[in-house]
Parts: sequence; C-alpha cells; structure tokens
Amino acid sequence: MITRLNSAIVVATLALTAGAAQAADYPQPQPCYDAALIASGRAPYGAIPCYTPAPVVVEEFSSWYLRGDIGFSNQKVNKLTNPTSAPPILSSNFGFDAAPTLGLGIGYYFNDWARFDVTGEYRGRANFHGHEIYATTPSPSTDEYSGSKSEWLFLLNGYVDLGTWNKVTPFVGAGVGMSRNTISSFKDQCHACGGTPGFTGVSFADERSKWNFAWALHAGLAYKVSKNFAVELSYRYLDLGKAETGSIVSYDGSQTLAGSTFDKLTSHDVRLGVRFNLDAFDSYSQQSYAPPPYQAPVYQAPVYQPPAYQPPPPVFVQPPLRSKG
Repeated sequence: MITRLNSAIVVATLALTAGAAQAADYPQPQPCYDAALIASGRAPYGAIPCYTPAPVVVEEFSSWYLRGDIGFSNQKVNKLTNPTSAPPILSSNFGFDAAPTLGLGIGYYFNDWARFDVTGEYRGRANFHGHEIYATTPSPSTDEYSGSKSEWLFLLNGYVDLGTWNKVTPFVGAGVGMSRNTISSFKDQCHACGGTPGFTGVSFADERSKWNFAWALHAGLAYKVSKNFAVELSYRYLDLGKAETGSIVSYDGSQTLAGSTFDKLTSHDVRLGVRFNLDAFDSYSQQSYAPPPYQAPVYQAPVYQPPAYQPPPPVFVQPPLRSKG
C-alpha cells in the first residue's frame, strides 16, 4: 500500500514540473513606461508607452495658396481737364463701357481668419465716351470725346475671414499698390468751341501711360469646395488715380496742344475667383513617398495550453511469498 502511494506522488511531481517548464517557454508580458520617460531617453530601448498617443489634429487652413480671378469693371471719371481755356460749361457727361479683367496672385494664410496676397491684373480696354456743352453765343457749342482706357494693376491685399457656415465664409479686405493707366485712340471733336486757343474740328491724341498710386476695398463670399480649393464671388471698389493723353493735334496738323487729364478714375468691379492651397502638393507627396507611421506592438497575453495527459507507467507489485508447508 505504501509503495503505491509513493509511486503516485512521484508521478504527480513529474507532471507539475513538466507543466511549469512548458509554461516558462511562453513570452512574458513586457512592462510599459510613461511617454514622458520614453521621450527623455531614460526608458529602455524599445520601451512601450502605457497609452496610445492622441492623433494629430490637422488645421483647416494651410499656408501658401495660388489665386486666379476674372471679372468685369464699371468705371467712372470725375473730371476731364482740357488744355484750352474754354467758355463756361453748362453740362457734361463722361462714361466707360464695361471691360473684362484677368488677375493672378499668390497668398499666405497667417491663421484661420487672416490672410494676405499679392496680385497682378490686366484690365482690358474700356471704351470711353463723353461730351461737354459750353455757354457760347449766339448758341451753345459742344465738345465730344471718345477713346479707350486699359490698366496693369498690382496690389498687396489683406483679408479678414469672418467665420464659416456650411462651407461659406464671408470676408472683407483692403489693398494698396500701383496702377499703370493707358489712354489710347483719344479723339476730341469740337463744334464752334471758342476759347483761347481754340479751333473747330477734330483733333487726336497719341497713346500715353501713367503710373499712379491705387487702393481697393474688398467684400465677398468664399465657398470651400474642399480643404485645398475654394471659390470666391466678390465686389471691389477701386481707385486708380489719374490718366493722361498724349499731345492733342488738330486733324490738319496746324495746331498742337497739351494732353487732356482724366481726374480720379474709379471702378466698381464684380469678380469670380478661385484659391488653390499649395499644401495639397505636400500632402500628396507625403502620402506617396513617406514611410508608414510607427505602430507600437500590442501585447497579447499567452493562452495557457495544458500538457497532454499521459497515464503513469504501471507499477509491478511483488506478491507476498507464501510457504507451501
């Protein structure tokens, strides 16, 4: 009986020892470390943070952008000054036809509500027409004008975005710069104008360009089609300064006078524009060529598998010896 009990104890001890040895073969859980400790370099190599870092929040605005604009101008001139000493003016009327505008620029988002850009714009030829009626005797006389005007405009602009609702952002802004105003095909047709000097007939002026200080006020709405693309509809008030014609020469060449001056040229412009963020190229490049972000290994606890059951070997028991006597 005692011999059988000893054998069972030996078998159980061997089974437990084998199970412990097999369990020791499984990987043990690795300790985690504080992220600040890892960042300082004091944690062991390959240390795992105790939490998953929060994802990086990408701002809605980006830095540099390109812009393009098309539109139409509605221009006015406050006064047309003639070189002649004409009689008193009873009435006058001047105007320009609408003309197309085309502009390009590059800008920078200072933050999510302020941005700046530099623009260059060609303002197409706008036909000019006007007349003056003079108080002459025995009857009033007239002076009729025609010609065209065009500009190259360069502005430094600043804008304030007033918030976004359903992808629509209202904005206001202002700009300063220079304008190169050109008067061409100018014609002055006078009917008994009088004055000193004065002549009756048709006269013409050479083309002339003049640089002037210019300033602008902006207001409009921008619609964000995507993070990197927006469409604008805007109004702009523009002050272009002055413009001058070349010398005025009579139709027969008999008389030459100084040029006329267009005082205080202004324009009310309606424009449609687009903005394209240059950061879109960087995003594409990072997605195409940047290595994948580091992913910390996730610890998985080992699943214990008990060893297969093996029955203990049979134990031979010597039967007691008996005598035959």
